[in-house]
Amino acid sequence: MPQSILHDHIKKELAALLGCPPLRLRFNEPMSDHTSFRIGGQADAYFEPASDTEILQALQYCQTQDIPCTVLGNGTNILVADAGIRGLVMVIGSHYAGVESRGYNLEVKAGTRLSSLAAAAAQMNGTGLEFASGIPGTLGGAIQMNAGAYDGCMQDVVVETVYLDEQLRYQQVTGQAHQFGYRHSVFSDRQCVILKAKIQLKSGVHETIIERMADLAERRRRSQPLELPSAGSVFKRPTAHYAGKLISDCQLKGLTVGGAQVSEKHAGFIVNLGQATASDVRKLIDRVQIIVAEQTDVVLEREIKFIGDWQS
Repeated sequence: MPQSILHDHIKKELAALLGCPPLRLRFNEPMSDHTSFRIGGQADAYFEPASDTEILQALQYCQTQDIPCTVLGNGTNILVADAGIRGLVMVIGSHYAGVESRGYNLEVKAGTRLSSLAAAAAQMNGTGLEFASGIPGTLGGAIQMNAGAYDGCMQDVVVETVYLDEQLRYQQVTGQAHQFGYRHSVFSDRQCVILKAKIQLKSGVHETIIERMADLAERRRRSQPLELPSAGSVFKRPTAHYAGKLISDCQLKGLTVGGAQVSEKHAGFIVNLGQATASDVRKLIDRVQIIVAEQTDVVLEREIKFIGDWQS
């Protein structure tokens, strides 16, 4: 097991600085408990902040002590290394969540789950977030990658985002300054921490919204391997193609490395059959990319991110 880089005095200082309940600050925490893949080694320190102040304090401490800080949301769309994550993992999740509404304008904290946000929108007869009802991530991560599904994406509803920049200054972007694109935003290649966003909905009919959400849920149930741990779509959609179809056409459904398998239900997913390691998944991703490139001349680009200590 890789050695933690946090000495005992650092752990004590972190605990004293943040002054939060032990359940929100833990050491040597298995990340397999916090990722949708159910895969990942230990984080040296694991922290769930509940306020802007706690987020800022943790980031400032890590900067002054030269401690790596990895900011995550709901643990979806990532593959954490078997060796875990060195330094502090800060999970902006349920303790930093909430929705405030002013008509069809919502102010939403970054840790709010998309499913909860979509449900809140439906309750107030606001349309525009139906596509998000089955996406298992948080608002912050969804904005960062412009998450989307079924002809909808965050670009359609996000009008303003407040964040901490690399120098830990409060900033905001509005409208086109988000630079939204396919699975991309202005935040995609930066080390910013999204705090909250303003969402703009349109007036809708409650029954129609609920029917649309139910229809999308059924489509997901029929087409996606929801019964097994995964990180969602592994690859981005190539121009003029669908990753899942290319993989299926290459006869790769069911291809297995260790405990990881290309889903037999949807070839765009890799699933954990129960005992998969991060190494299994990464090897399988590499193999799929190589075979698809050889047979179709299409290079599949990963959508999921590799996180943590891959050198050990």
